[in-house]
Amino acid sequence: MDKKIKKIVLAYSGGLDTSIIIPWLKENYDDPEIIAVSGDVGQGTELDGLEEKAIKTGASKLYVLDLKEQFVTDYVFPTLKAGAKYEEYLLGTAFARPIIAKGIVDIALKEGADAICHGCTGKGNDQVRFELTIKAFAPGMKIIAPWRIWDIKSREEEIEYAEKHNVPLKINRETNYSKDKNLWHLSHEGLDLEDPANEPQYEKKGFLEMGVSPLEAPDKPTYVTIGFEKGVPVTVDGEKLNPVALVEKLNKLGGENGIGLLDIVENRLVGMKSRGVYETPGGAILYRAHEILETICLDRDTAHYKAIVAQQFAEQVYFGKWFTPLREALSAFVDKTQETVTGEVKLKLYKGNIINAGVTSPYSLYNPEFATFDEDDVYDQSDSEGFINLFGLPLTVRAIMESKTKKQ
Repeated sequence: MDKKIKKIVLAYSGGLDTSIIIPWLKENYDDPEIIAVSGDVGQGTELDGLEEKAIKTGASKLYVLDLKEQFVTDYVFPTLKAGAKYEEYLLGTAFARPIIAKGIVDIALKEGADAICHGCTGKGNDQVRFELTIKAFAPGMKIIAPWRIWDIKSREEEIEYAEKHNVPLKINRETNYSKDKNLWHLSHEGLDLEDPANEPQYEKKGFLEMGVSPLEAPDKPTYVTIGFEKGVPVTVDGEKLNPVALVEKLNKLGGENGIGLLDIVENRLVGMKSRGVYETPGGAILYRAHEILETICLDRDTAHYKAIVAQQFAEQVYFGKWFTPLREALSAFVDKTQETVTGEVKLKLYKGNIINAGVTSPYSLYNPEFATFDEDDVYDQSDSEGFINLFGLPLTVRAIMESKTKKQ
């Protein structure tokens, strides 16, 4: 261990990992000052009592950074506009890490810290997301990642270490899922979920936190209308809301109707497959509404190319490359495509389903006169013959060639 390290800024959530890291750092780095930093991206009650807990376990102070509005405006909505999903995953943890890490770097530079410490495991994606952000804004900063160097090998051993060092925990061995919660989502990993053969316990009391199972949702649908301006959601049922309030309202509506549950085995950045269960009620509603609005506002070529960009954008976010030239360039492309993505989408929420109930836009490219099956005065169907002859010319030429060569 580097004995020269006298001041460490710790990415602190108050969860199991970061709670035991404080005494571990004290033991292994010659009793350095530990400054804990938490980024509030909508964890809610998880932040309650955090300062007392951090100081009690050895930190000199705790910063709690209110990042909620910036999180939604500068990270969530740009990703939503891109339509970016990583293997169906709506990137709830992935785009929360860069903003938290950037806040931690700012505090580390302000405090003159010798190192930044995080509690990410050596098997996970978050270690990459945190450290790429640190490298982008403090390239010379020492990084301490205890999971990569300490002797603790499991969450069970973490609990034992916490109990030995009198670290208060809100979990127990029976409910020890690995969770990440913010304004956008809640993820569940570990325990019975590590076996993909096991069905998630959606109906078990306490498993879901942001909503209910579709089986427990109301027997009648809920309608909601979402208004967008240039791809950004701005209203719910005609009421203009700030970004945080808008997501919170849709979380409530979606959660009550069993919306936004996702159970997937995803391909982690570090190579292995991982099973996760996600709750993203408001996010699922927003993604569906945005997709529907784009169907009438984007031309075919732009829509098809944007789908390619969306996959690349999702990988940049998932891989922790938010602060890169490519991600910024992709966002610039997305912003251009969103100039006419303005309008309203009406959705029917029913027992986990999001059903299209109507869409309007002043920039709609859908023209009933051209699309109708009835008689019209704007489309000459005889024009199709010449178009098909030219469009199929390569096939015709190839067929003629093959016919000649077979005769030889």
